[in-house]
Amino acid sequence: MTSETFIVNEKIGRLDKTIVSYLPQHSRSQISEWIKQELVTVNGQLKKPKYTPVIGDEVTVTIPDPVVIDLKPENIPLDIIYEDDDLLVVNKPKGMVVHPSVGHENGTLVNALMYHTPLSQINGVFRPGIVHRIDKDTSGLLMVAKNDKAHEALSADLKEKKNLREYIALVHGEFKENSGTIKAPIGRSSSDRKKQAVVPNGREAVTHFKVLKRYVGYTLLSVKLETGRTHQIRVHMAYIGHPVAGDPLYGPKKTLPGNGQYLHAHTLGLTQPTSGKELIFEAPLPQDFNDVLADLEPYSNQTSED
Repeated sequence: MTSETFIVNEKIGRLDKTIVSYLPQHSRSQISEWIKQELVTVNGQLKKPKYTPVIGDEVTVTIPDPVVIDLKPENIPLDIIYEDDDLLVVNKPKGMVVHPSVGHENGTLVNALMYHTPLSQINGVFRPGIVHRIDKDTSGLLMVAKNDKAHEALSADLKEKKNLREYIALVHGEFKENSGTIKAPIGRSSSDRKKQAVVPNGREAVTHFKVLKRYVGYTLLSVKLETGRTHQIRVHMAYIGHPVAGDPLYGPKKTLPGNGQYLHAHTLGLTQPTSGKELIFEAPLPQDFNDVLADLEPYSNQTSED
């Protein structure tokens, strides 16, 4: 265990919120858990999360050693769209986490991939082979590197914006325009560490969209990523007032059946690292997405003419 101590020099609010402002590398939920575990003291005394520190308080946080995750291959079925000696393209189902972390030690895409094939090691122990990610409740295509040379090449192409990444998204509201581009920088939200947000000092983020079909109260979009920020489509759509349907983090409360956002990584284009051949893959919408569109069909309006 290690500990971190600081002196409060401004009134911020309750104890857990105050600690997060001084130790932003830790989440508020994690801090709250440590307070409950009596790992936090104020002037040498235990306090509850709702305690409000005052200027001059000395706060000490004892940080427990990280939990060791035993990463094991698991015989989990994979929907492999393409495979060669350098890489795989996998159609990830909605609800599957990409790589292990505390709280998601098994049942991830990485666990399944390790059972199937050797993977690159550039991303370390817990993210072998993972060149890019999609959220747990986003379905669709991911490229996975089998060796370090392929990983470096695929990552370089991503950085240079050479890959084609198109998503299908069902969003709230009815678009007046047929297509457009959202250019708004994204960074961590100052009010909720679980969220990303459009912020002045964020990283460049560019999202292109085109209307595929209009429904009463909803619009089906084709969305193309120019950059790849965390939650980019979800943040940008919420920012312009059209959050992704079913999104539990950035959207309104549950309005459609199912769990999680209706967002699918539909098309993926990449350059094969060894041959240099341009490859393009598509994955059909999952059944739950199709079911929702079928339910909305009687209320469809018109398609884009662009």
